[in-house]
Formats: sequence, C-alpha cells, structure tokens
Amino acid sequence: MGSLTGKVAFITGAARGQGRAHAVKLASEGADIIAVDLCDQIASVPYPMATPDDLAATVKLVEDTGARIVANQADVRDRAALKTALKQGVDEFGRLDIIIANAGIAPMAGEDAWQDVIDVNLTGVYHTVDVGMRPMIKAGNGGAIVLTSSVAGLVGLAAPQAGSIGYAAAKHGLVGLMRVYANLLGSLNIRVNSIHPGGVRTPMVENEFTRTWLEAMANNEGGASSIQMETVEAEDIANTVAWLVSDAGRHISGVTLPIDDGYVNRR
Repeated sequence: MGSLTGKVAFITGAARGQGRAHAVKLASEGADIIAVDLCDQIASVPYPMATPDDLAATVKLVEDTGARIVANQADVRDRAALKTALKQGVDEFGRLDIIIANAGIAPMAGEDAWQDVIDVNLTGVYHTVDVGMRPMIKAGNGGAIVLTSSVAGLVGLAAPQAGSIGYAAAKHGLVGLMRVYANLLGSLNIRVNSIHPGGVRTPMVENEFTRTWLEAMANNEGGASSIQMETVEAEDIANTVAWLVSDAGRHISGVTLPIDDGYVNRR
C-alpha cells in the first residue's frame, strides 16, 4: 500500500515534464489522477509545447502503475473549461485530495509575452486552486495543495525582456497566492505550499531557445552560471512533492520550499 492510497490528485500541465513526473509518482504511491494540459501552442512561446500524444503517453504511464486516470485537454486560462475537466474526474473518482498547480510557460526572451506568461503562470494557478478547492471543502476531508513556482519566485532572476520579467513576476505572485490560501484554508485542514525548483531537465528547459537564454543570463551574472542549476530531474521534484502531500508532510503549510541545490541560499 502506497503513501497516497485512496487519494485523488488534480494535476495541471500533466502531458510532459514535471507534470507527467508528478502524475506517475503520485500514481505509483496509490493516488488516482485527474490530468489536464493545453496540448496546443501559445504564439509567444518559442519552443514546442506539449501535444495530445504527450498527454496520451502520460495516461499510459499512469495506468501502467495500476492507478486510474481521467485526462482532458483544458486551458488553465479558461476557468470554465478547467472546472469542467475537473468535474469529470471528481465525478469518476468521488473525491479530491491533492492539487498540483503545475502548468506554466517560459517565453523568457519575448518582448510581447508579458500577458501570456501572467495569464498562464499566475492567473492559471489561481483558477486551478479556485476550482479545485471547492470539492475539497465540500468533502471535508482536508487536503494538500502545491503551487509550482521557481527560484525565480524567490530572487530577482530575469532578463530585460517582458517575457522574462513577467515570468519572475508571476512566480513571485504564486508566493502571495500560496500564503493567502494557506491562511484561508488552514482551518479546513487543507495545507498549501509552493515549491521553487532550479533548473529541471524538461522540454521547457532542454531546447535551443531556453539554453541560449540561460547562457545570456550566466554572462549577465558575471559567470555565476544559471546553467549550474540544471542538475535536477523532473522525478526528483516529484519525489519531493509526493512527500509534501502525504501524511509525512501533514504539519507543513505556508512554506516556500526551494529544490535548487542551495542556489537561493548562495544568492
């Protein structure tokens, strides 16, 4: 019996990268999964985004663990679509215990990307928590919510372009969301935390555009290479999250948790 047997987790951005790693890890610990992803391209994002085939691969990987999964394409910017996708999963599984608000984009060098990155990385997380907390509250079983921020949500790490500044602003904004919801939901035994990874080996990072941006950031920082943060596999982040949402983390709420090999501490 896994640490999450009988639980149900709602995960956004689940088609690949960290979202897929969360889905597979939580499923391996016994949780059933409600997975959503846009599975389409956003014009300001210069690297290929996830596809329906990626989401189908996540479904197979989850099912291979023996867990159940309900997966749908949905845009976190569209609250109504997100609510519909979540409702299908809750109707299927009968409950909701865990929310991983993971969907995000990184149009870091985009001059016109401010609105897109704010809409996805900040407003999309607000939508995810807003629709997800309601069935949790109604059920009265408590729960755990994790918001995926970044080291860029704890330090002033950004280039001058609007997309990069917007990314840092959105990731900082998640800290405010987390702290507010931790206070609002704490009396209902719903814990809320944010995680702050450094570089993670996912398609969002492992592409020519993002690597060029990271190299430019390294030069701007006088050789204190941002690429040195790229030491973490998505599964490492998922292992931490699985612990955080399990009973082992039951006394942890309102925390900004770096997963960064000490990067923030060295700043």
